[in-house]
Amino acid sequence: MSCVMTDQIDEPPGPGVRASSRRLDRVGQRIRKGGLFAAGVAAALLAIGLYGALNPGAHQLTQHDVSDTVAQALASQTPAPALSQLVYDAVRPSLVLIQTELPGGKGTQNGGLGSGVIVDRAGDILTCLHVVAGADTISLTFADGTKSAAEITVRQPEHDIAVLRASQLPADFVPATLGNPNAVRIGSDAFAVGNPFGLYGSISSGIVSGLGRSFQMPNSDQVLHDLIQVDAAVNPGNSGGPLLNRDGQVVGIVTALINPTKEGVFIGIGLAVPIDVAGGAAGLPPD
Repeated sequence: MSCVMTDQIDEPPGPGVRASSRRLDRVGQRIRKGGLFAAGVAAALLAIGLYGALNPGAHQLTQHDVSDTVAQALASQTPAPALSQLVYDAVRPSLVLIQTELPGGKGTQNGGLGSGVIVDRAGDILTCLHVVAGADTISLTFADGTKSAAEITVRQPEHDIAVLRASQLPADFVPATLGNPNAVRIGSDAFAVGNPFGLYGSISSGIVSGLGRSFQMPNSDQVLHDLIQVDAAVNPGNSGGPLLNRDGQVVGIVTALINPTKEGVFIGIGLAVPIDVAGGAAGLPPD
């Protein structure tokens, strides 16, 4: 009997076999990945356990700790308020809108509208004399919306300063903090807060651009001396409002603007009476 030896040739697997093989490969990969993940978790738990064992007094982090840390990190990224915002917040409760009626009808913007600032615990209000001079009635609006009539208690025409007394003060009012105008220098920060054109509680910022200025009042022989010059915008309605330093302290009372065109709008030069001069009208001690 003879035997014939032949080479054995493997037939390629069918489609079902290849699909089964791929599924097995994927399962194997998932098992291997799952094993690695479990091993990582186990290692982490082991490390935590060892740390706790070696440091029995160590504080374990909680969700509350994590939340606090995140909140602190976010808070540290919050920018501080702008300087002008801090100045405005300091003086706004002391700001007063002044409206007047002149003989024969409503006052004009130049003479019938202005600003004032509460300067003491008695509720005395400093403003410019030209804002209220010749008025039949004076009406005040305070920061909280309280409205009141007022009368002039002191006049200082040589400084264009008047002191007003309200017939009804707000239940709670805050006098402004007064600063030292002698500490003001050319280049110092300057902020004017008032009611230009009746826009209550407006603020503008700039610098002190001159000291010791003189100004002749319109239609008058009266000359004001030793004024503070600023480039913070002031317009009709700002008169009588406070000029503030970077600490939110009143260093002057806005009295005038200079415009060679006689248009009565701001072009870059505003003037203020130093607060030690203006405050003297209310009996405030000089700095």
